[in-house]
Amino acid sequence: MSAPGARKKKNKNRSLLANQIRLSYLILLLPNIVFMVYAFYNIYIISERYNDMLNSVTVASEFSLDFKNDFDYETYLLIVGNVTPEESGIPKLLADAGAVVESLEEITDTSGNRKRLESAKKYLSNLSGYIDNIIDNLGYDDRYDNNMLIWENDVQIVTALLQETINEYIYYENRQLQSEQAQNRKFYLDLVKLLTALLIVILVAIGIISIVGPLIITGPIEEQVTREQKQLRKAEFELLQAQINPHFLYNTLDAIVWSAEAGNEKQVVKMVGSLSDFFRSSLNKGKEIVTIREELQHVRSYLEIQQIRYQDILDYEIDVPAELFDNEIPKITIQPVVENALYHGIKQKRGGGRISVTGYEDGRDFCIQVMDNGIGMDRERLNEVRLGLTDSNPDSKKIYGLYNVNERIRLDYGDEYGISIASEYEAGTTVTIRLPKKSTEIVKNPNTVKKE
Repeated sequence: MSAPGARKKKNKNRSLLANQIRLSYLILLLPNIVFMVYAFYNIYIISERYNDMLNSVTVASEFSLDFKNDFDYETYLLIVGNVTPEESGIPKLLADAGAVVESLEEITDTSGNRKRLESAKKYLSNLSGYIDNIIDNLGYDDRYDNNMLIWENDVQIVTALLQETINEYIYYENRQLQSEQAQNRKFYLDLVKLLTALLIVILVAIGIISIVGPLIITGPIEEQVTREQKQLRKAEFELLQAQINPHFLYNTLDAIVWSAEAGNEKQVVKMVGSLSDFFRSSLNKGKEIVTIREELQHVRSYLEIQQIRYQDILDYEIDVPAELFDNEIPKITIQPVVENALYHGIKQKRGGGRISVTGYEDGRDFCIQVMDNGIGMDRERLNEVRLGLTDSNPDSKKIYGLYNVNERIRLDYGDEYGISIASEYEAGTTVTIRLPKKSTEIVKNPNTVKKE
C-alpha cells in the first residue's frame, strides 16, 4: 500500500512486533536470573549449614575436654558427702551432654558417626544409672566403699569411653567437613564462572538479536501476516458473495410468480431482466474491481427489483456525475449500503421512503453517498455503529454488511478511506463511501498479487 495511512499502520505494526520480540527476550532472560538467585541462595544455605556443623563440632570438642573431668569430680564430691544430691551439678551435666548429642544427631548424615552418637547416648544412660546407685548407697553408712568402687571402676571408665567416642566423632566429622567444603568451594567458583559467562553471552545475544532480529524476522512475518489477512478477508467476502441473502432471491421469485399469476407480463419481464442483471453484475467474470458505472448498474438492478416489491413505500434516485463513472471501486460496495438503508431505514418507518445515491469529487478522492429518509438513529446507536465499523468482531449482524465494506476498503486503500455515517433519529441516515480517484494499486483479478 502506498497510502500514508497504510504506511503509518505498517510502521506501527513493525514497531509493535519488534517491541514484543525484545520483551520476549527479557522473558527468556528471567528464568536465568531466577536460576542464579536460586543457586546463590542454595550455596548460602549450604554454607550456613556447614557453619552450624563446625559450631557443633566446637561444642562437641569442649564437651569432650571438660565433661570427663567435671563429671568425675562432681561424682567424687557426692560420694564423700561434700554436696548433697540436690546440690550436685551431675543432673545438669547429664542434661547438657544429652542435648549436645541430640543436636549432633540432627546434622550428622554419615553412618559411622551416627553409630558413635548412639554409643554416646548409651554411655550417658549408663552414667545416669551409676549415679542412681551411688545416691541409693548414700542412705547406708557401710556402703561408702561400694560407691568408691562404682566411681573408680564404672564412672571413670565410662566417661573415658565417652570422651574417646566423642573424639572419634570429631575426627571423622572434621574430615568429612573439610572434604565436602573443598568440593563445595570448587563448585561455587565453577558455578560463578559458568553463570557469569552465560550471562555475558545472553546479554550480547540479546543486544545483537534486538538490533538484527526485527530486521530479519519482522519483515517476512509481517508480509506473511498481511498477505494472510488479505486472503482471509477476501475469502470472507467471497463467502459473503456466495451466500447472497437467499431471502432476497426467494422473495423476488415469489414476486415474479405472483406477477405472472396476476398477468403482469411487463412487470415479470422487468423483474427477470433486473434479476439477471443483478446476478451478472455480482459475478462480473470474477473481477474484484469494477468501475463506478458497473457498480451503479448493479445497484440500479437491485433497486428496480425492490421497488417492484415495495412499490408502496420505496422510491429511489441515482444521480452520480458521469465524470466519476470510470473510477474504480471494489465490487459490491454500494449495494450492501443501499440494502442497509432499505431494511434498517425505510422499512422501519411508517409511510413511504426515498433512497438517493449521489457522488462528488473531493480533491484526489471521490465520494459516493447513500442517503435515506428512514427512521434514522439516535446518538447512542450511531456511536455504537461507528465503533462497530472498526471492531474486529462486530457484535451486531445489522452492521456486518457495512463492516465488511469498510474493512475491504481499508485493507486495500488505507485507514483514511472507507465509510462514514451521519444520522438523525426520525430524519434519516447518510452513508459516505470515500475512495481514491482512478486507483491502480489493487488488482482486477483476485488470483494475482497486488503491487506494493
